[in-house]
Amino acid sequence: MNANVDHLMQSGLGQWLEEQTAMRAAAREKAASRWTWSAAILMPVLAFVWFGPESFSTFRGIVALGGIGTAIWWGYQPIAAAKRTVKIGINSAIAKSHGVEYSHKAEAGPEFEAAKRYGLVPSHDRSGFEDRWFGTLSGHGFELYEAHLEERRGSGKNQRWVTVFRGVIIRMGFGRPFRSTTLLQRAGEHRKWFGLGGTKDTVSFGGHRLDVVDQVHPAFDAVFGLFSDDQVEARVLVHPSYIEHLLRLEKAFGGKELRALFTQGQVIITVESRDLFESGAMDAAEDRMRVAEAAEQFAALAGLALAINQTERGRVLAEAQLPAAPPEPAPAPVTAPAPVPPENAALPEEAFAAMPVTRPMRGFGRKGL
Repeated sequence: MNANVDHLMQSGLGQWLEEQTAMRAAAREKAASRWTWSAAILMPVLAFVWFGPESFSTFRGIVALGGIGTAIWWGYQPIAAAKRTVKIGINSAIAKSHGVEYSHKAEAGPEFEAAKRYGLVPSHDRSGFEDRWFGTLSGHGFELYEAHLEERRGSGKNQRWVTVFRGVIIRMGFGRPFRSTTLLQRAGEHRKWFGLGGTKDTVSFGGHRLDVVDQVHPAFDAVFGLFSDDQVEARVLVHPSYIEHLLRLEKAFGGKELRALFTQGQVIITVESRDLFESGAMDAAEDRMRVAEAAEQFAALAGLALAINQTERGRVLAEAQLPAAPPEPAPAPVTAPAPVPPENAALPEEAFAAMPVTRPMRGFGRKGL
């Protein structure tokens, strides 16, 4: 990763960031000027409202909070704009190094509607999207953007907005043709009788029925649940030999839950995570660190999409995000070499034993299904 950051900085990004020093300084000065003028105007107004006629008593708190909040927001806008400019410059350079494009603004597409229909994201009342990465990876159309979904809770004065999902939506053309619809989720998403009695045999999404897929290796069910309208094709699309790899990749960029939908020749992936790609900063000393962080985040997500897409470049990119394996003990003498299973063969029991096994999930983020 250090070599990649060095290449980015030496390919023009480092010089461009140095050129933004004056812009960032001007933004700080403008913000300070706005806050000074706001204080000069607000102080006499607030003093009059606070110590004025008793008829103002009902509105004192509202006026004070509203005035101070507006002043802080107005003053911060030059800083926010400067951070956004730096962020766009850094992320655009990272995207270019991967042969794709970047846009700070994003709009949800058909993949988000499919994600809602098949339960890859929770129900919500308000949505926001940003940080769109799009283009072609390994010859397949690729799109990634962040989503922030909120639900209105409470009523009256207690009404508030609660985040129910923050993470990434990924869409990518799949590496082989298929006609089925297959849903990959963590184990425990769809259970009988309020969590009792095991996984449901069938689930329905807008009238589309998907049946549970019994895996070749029974330990697979402890990690992921698989539903499809074509049992045979589902086993070809999602075989256990790369599940551990996906789990490690998920952990590499701080993702909480991975869900994937294979439909209409594409794979749609959602991953709950923290706010990503925030590479803009006012302190130039943080630029390199933020470039490295954003580059690692995108490489991990691109590697995840390519790995689940079963491409060679996906395995290479993904391996770059994984921690180095501990040294292996000296092998014991053997009388004959062990046979190597094919890629789509079931993993041995000990391989699954090493995987993290989650307890049945009860929903997304802070809100259940």
